[in-house]
Amino acid sequence: MNLPEPTPERARSELAGIADPLSEDDDLVVAYARAIWSCLVEPGDRVAGALIATCGPVRALEIAVASTGGADVAHAAGLEPRELDKARSRWHPRRGDVAERMAAGRRAGARLVTPEDHAWPERVADLGPFAPVCLWVLGDVDALGAACPAVAMVGSRAASAYGDLLAEDLAAGAATAGVAVISGAAYGIDGSAHRGALAVGGATTALLAGGVDRPYPAGHRELLERIAAGGTVAAEVPCGSSPTKWRFLARNRLIAAMSDATVVVEAGWRSGSLNTAHHAAALGRPLGAVPGPVTSASSAGCHRLLREVQAECITSVADVMELLGLDARALNARTVAEASQTGEQGAGDLTRILDALSDRSARSGHDIARRAGFGSDEATALLGLLELEGTVERRPGGWVRARHRAAATLW
Repeated sequence: MNLPEPTPERARSELAGIADPLSEDDDLVVAYARAIWSCLVEPGDRVAGALIATCGPVRALEIAVASTGGADVAHAAGLEPRELDKARSRWHPRRGDVAERMAAGRRAGARLVTPEDHAWPERVADLGPFAPVCLWVLGDVDALGAACPAVAMVGSRAASAYGDLLAEDLAAGAATAGVAVISGAAYGIDGSAHRGALAVGGATTALLAGGVDRPYPAGHRELLERIAAGGTVAAEVPCGSSPTKWRFLARNRLIAAMSDATVVVEAGWRSGSLNTAHHAAALGRPLGAVPGPVTSASSAGCHRLLREVQAECITSVADVMELLGLDARALNARTVAEASQTGEQGAGDLTRILDALSDRSARSGHDIARRAGFGSDEATALLGLLELEGTVERRPGGWVRARHRAAATLW
C-alpha cells in the first residue's frame, strides 16, 4: 500500500484535532511526515533518525516509502545501502497502519509534538539518531519544553514500603522546589514518584511504552488520568500501539534523556530500572541511587550502582538538589519565602505536623497524617516543605524532628 502524498491539504485534514490549527502549511506538512514516521518505525530507529537528520522528515519519508533509490542521501547520512534496504523491509509493512493510528490519536484527544514545536524537550537531542521523531501527548504540552530542572525517579515494580515512602517523599520534596519529576507510571517506585509530585501540585511527566490511549498498567488508569490532568503523559509510539518488552527498554532511554539527572530509589539486582540508569550514565547525566538495608534484595541493584558505576548516594531531597547541580539553600529560601506568603494558616498547618512528630522515634507518613488530622497527600507535602527547611529529618522508619531545630517560630 502506498502512502498518500503529504500535501498541505492532506496534512491539515489528517492532523485536525492533533496539531495546532493555526500552524503554517509547511509546518503541518513536516508534522504530518513525522507522525507518519512514528507509525512506521520502532522507537530509537537509527536509520530513520540519520535520514531525517540529513534531509528532513518529508524528503526522508519519500525515500523510505520508495522501493529503490536514495543511495546518495543514505551515503550522506553515513548509512550503507544494505542498511537502507533492510530498514525499508521493516517500514513498508506498516504503511497500512498509518490511517488508523492517526484516527486513534484524534479519538484520544492526543496532541502531536515535534522537534519544530516550542514545546519540544530539547534534552532528547543528546540521543542523536536515536532520538524520537515526535511525541504523542496528553495533558500539559507546554510542560515538556519547560526550562525547569527535571529529575527521573525510577525503581522496582515490586517496591517495599521503604522504597515507596522514599520515592514519594523525594519526589514531593523535589517538586516543591520546582523540579519536574519524570518516570514511567509503572507499579512500585514509578507510581510513588508521580504521586509524590502530584501531592504538592508539582510538575510530573509519565512516559509510556505504548500509546497514550492505552493506559498501562491498567491498574494505574486513574493515576495516569490524574497525571494528564495536572501534568503530562507522553509516548513516542502513536495511539493504538501496544507496550512490548522492547518498547519498555527503548522508553527507558527517553526517561533518562528527558531528565537532568536520574535517581534509582529501589532496585533489585536485575531490575529494569538499571537499564534507565545505564542510559543516563551513557548520556553523561548525573546518576544517584538510594541505599537500603544490606540484607535487602530489593536494594541490591542500587548497591550495585553505588559500587560499580559510582552513582551518588541519595538520602535526602538536598542530595537530589546537589545531584542536579542546584543550590539547595537558595531553593530552600525560595520555598520558605513562598510558603510564608500563605499566612498564619500555612504556619499553623506546619506546626500541627511538627506536633505530630517525635524527637527520637521515627513515625510513618500515615501515622503523622493521622495524628495531625491531615490526609496523607497533605501531610506528605508539608513534610517535604519542612525537610527543605531543615526542620525535620527522614529516617528508614519514617520522620523525626531535627535535633538542631530552633525552638522559635518557623518563618
